[in-house]
Amino acid sequence: MAGDSKKLQPIIIKRVKRSGHGHHGGAWKIAYADFVTAMMAFFLLMWLLGSTTEGDKKGIADYFNSPLKIAMLGGSGSGDSSSIIRGGGADLSRSDGQVKQGEIDAKKRALNLQALKAEQRRAEMMRLQAIKDKVEDVLAANPKLAAMRSQIRLDMTADGLRIQIVDELSRAMFDSGSAVVQPHMRELLHEIGAVLADVPNRLTLEGHTDAQRYAGGDRGYGNWELSSDRANASRRELVAGGLPDEHVLRVQGLASSQLIEPDNPAGPANRRISIIVMNREAEERILKPAVPAVPAEPEPGSTFTLSAR
Repeated sequence: MAGDSKKLQPIIIKRVKRSGHGHHGGAWKIAYADFVTAMMAFFLLMWLLGSTTEGDKKGIADYFNSPLKIAMLGGSGSGDSSSIIRGGGADLSRSDGQVKQGEIDAKKRALNLQALKAEQRRAEMMRLQAIKDKVEDVLAANPKLAAMRSQIRLDMTADGLRIQIVDELSRAMFDSGSAVVQPHMRELLHEIGAVLADVPNRLTLEGHTDAQRYAGGDRGYGNWELSSDRANASRRELVAGGLPDEHVLRVQGLASSQLIEPDNPAGPANRRISIIVMNREAEERILKPAVPAVPAEPEPGSTFTLSAR
């Protein structure tokens, strides 16, 4: 019986279940890569800030404070921005900003522009000199005009080539007190107009008189009107000789305000017609519109006192 009970005893098997670690995936790798990238960017930023000059730092700060102003006018502190050494230039003894590369380039462009303008002035001077020589050749080739050579004066002025036709006691350009052109003066103006017809420069015509008072000039027609009429009559003869009318930029009468012989105010040489072949600078100065002065606005709280006299 005892053997049978042993055979019938149940066998108990204990099974211990051990759970292993699960698969975490690669999310940690991405997070680590982001961290490394952020640290690299941080150290790169610190290196850039350490190598940036004070001028650039201030310019960056000014940009974020007022970006539109900096974009229009440029940042401050730019003198230091071309060198890490404060002062920013070749002179290390200076502690303030000197010159940055942009300013150097601007100065080079300004110098190149000045050189170009100087070359243009030189070429224009040569062209005006050629016109002067051509007028002298025309006068020499015409026997009638050659007799008037003493009355024609050609010289270079700041405004260009000036051709002056002056009176002589024996040969006047106009009758006394008249704006009617004499025949020999008309022929001379026609020849000059033909020479200047192909010249691109604009002209100024000036009429001058001597200092003798015109009869009744204080109340009516006087030297101012006479000089203006003579200048305009000369313009008409130049146009008749072939000069395009649009080449004439200004016609003015100066009366006796600019005497060519101040010691002899009644001398015949003071009665003259001036034809000025203007250079580019003189033409631009005349064509430049005058800018009216803007009155200053009164400060708040200021008062004005008006007094009648």
